[in-house]
Amino acid sequence: MTTHHIDGPYFEDFTRDQTFTAPAVTVTDGHAAFYQAVTGDRLRLPLDQQLAARVTGDPRALVHPMLVVNLVNGQTTYASQHVKGNLFYRGLLLQRPVYVGDTLTTTTRVVGLKQNRPKPGRAATGMVALEMETLNQHGACVMKYWRCPMIPCRDAAADTGHDDDFDWIPERLDDATLDAALPVDWNVAAMEPESFDVPAPALAVDDRVIIEAQDTVTCAPELVRITGNIAFAHTDASRSYLGKRLVYGGHTISIALAQVARALPNIVTMVGWQGCDHLGPVLEEDIIRSEFDVTALRPLERGGALYELRVDTYARRPGADGYEESRVLDWRLVLWSL
Repeated sequence: MTTHHIDGPYFEDFTRDQTFTAPAVTVTDGHAAFYQAVTGDRLRLPLDQQLAARVTGDPRALVHPMLVVNLVNGQTTYASQHVKGNLFYRGLLLQRPVYVGDTLTTTTRVVGLKQNRPKPGRAATGMVALEMETLNQHGACVMKYWRCPMIPCRDAAADTGHDDDFDWIPERLDDATLDAALPVDWNVAAMEPESFDVPAPALAVDDRVIIEAQDTVTCAPELVRITGNIAFAHTDASRSYLGKRLVYGGHTISIALAQVARALPNIVTMVGWQGCDHLGPVLEEDIIRSEFDVTALRPLERGGALYELRVDTYARRPGADGYEESRVLDWRLVLWSL
């Protein structure tokens, strides 16, 4: 009799150009309903199927773009099952809208390896640069991006010699790339701006927006499971360096976007991310708040404008002297909004 151990890769197991695949996912109404229950997001088109049909010309329900990101992230997590923390996302571009009933297939490729400098008393770890590309059932690219998980070495004293330069990973998406991702056949004139009780502020470049609404993180492992995320630290507290389950980073980002949407109630869609850095851990029942700067604003002939925002997100939890707060996200977000 042979005993088999099913486990994810450690840092020593990665090689450049190695690829990973995952089961394809058909997006359902169930995914959409659960995502809405977890985040409370008020993005108009995913909520209002009739309005979405008038704008997109497609009678199917439009899938929230952050739900797409979360499902794709889940498909990439075989490579990062032992993740200690996801350090950054770069160049995330949503190239096509996704509708309920679409099927997403993602390929993950190792594009760089860099072992962290050894520190006394700390086991060896390394950074794995991953490139993800997601296709729909027609073979069209839906999304492409890079992320970088930190992965422990199997041998705590390992010296792999990996020292790749990650500087080639794009720091920002240029205007032409962003414009090419905008759906060409959407009729945004059908989406008349609404104030929804509180008029949206008229924002300009360099404006700072502080969102008073805060939200408590709940259902963290449930979001992980429904998106097929198999990173150990999100469901098994014993695998987390804090001894508590780490909240998946996309969960925190999803709450931050729901908060941003209170300030920009007429978002047409999320176009992409220039980048997102995780600055600290988030635990279930942390209280999340966000504020942002408008770093660029470019009017579009088709209607509305592209807003580039730098979102700062903070997490609060009880400490020795009451609640303690730390900054957990530095997120550079691109939105199309009226």
